[in-house]
Amino acid sequence: MNKRIVVKIGSNALTRADGRLDVTRMSSLVDQIAWLRQHDYEVILVSSGAVACGRRELDINHELDSVEQRQLYSALGQAKLIGLYYDLFREYHLHVGQVLTMKENFQPGEQYRNQQACMQVMLANGVIPIVNENDTVSVTELMFTDNDELSGLIAQMMKADTLVLLSNIDGIYTGNPADPASKLIDQVEPDTDLSQYIQNEKSSAGRGGMQSKYATARNVQQAGIRVIIANGKRDNILIDLVEDKQQTPHTEFIPCN
Repeated sequence: MNKRIVVKIGSNALTRADGRLDVTRMSSLVDQIAWLRQHDYEVILVSSGAVACGRRELDINHELDSVEQRQLYSALGQAKLIGLYYDLFREYHLHVGQVLTMKENFQPGEQYRNQQACMQVMLANGVIPIVNENDTVSVTELMFTDNDELSGLIAQMMKADTLVLLSNIDGIYTGNPADPASKLIDQVEPDTDLSQYIQNEKSSAGRGGMQSKYATARNVQQAGIRVIIANGKRDNILIDLVEDKQQTPHTEFIPCN
């Protein structure tokens, strides 16, 4: 991997089977990002998990519609999520900054340039941007499909060398990952069509799925950026991808020249 990396951590990589935030896993991923920083990598973190955080913080004794739930739980959970990241990174004397964004901020114009400049000055001063969608406001068709799409746009905006999409699966398989006959596809050359292998299931904790990751990976690959899909629940996954990539299960999209 090269020196500017966007790491997207999906909800499935950050939550336990009961839907609660997996703080141990979160702490492990922070340890790995700190290691990357210590080895002179610039890291932009796109993190899911706010809604999952908020849902476990508050017991509601009346019904809320889906938009109200998303607004309430994301507002509550985002504060908890960024607070946890702040505390964990502080152990390494690393500073973090929160960037909440919306799809309209990626249209050409002043908002795009302001967002880009904000993250650029953060990186230049050793601050790790932690990016998420502003779910308290983005509740219509203007929402991102999921944080896979958001991370892809961030990678292109910030001219990253590599985008790493972390979920709870090692990558793209030739069939159902649970089937022993399925094989992990380790490299994807430009213009290779893998749509026959992509299943439509959404993730259990988030809005995305492998279809979303594949669509994002292809778009970012076409922009000349390497994309890696890997399992965020594997110990030391980020460090292993840097130090011993060939032996670490993952799917890598080779960037267009």
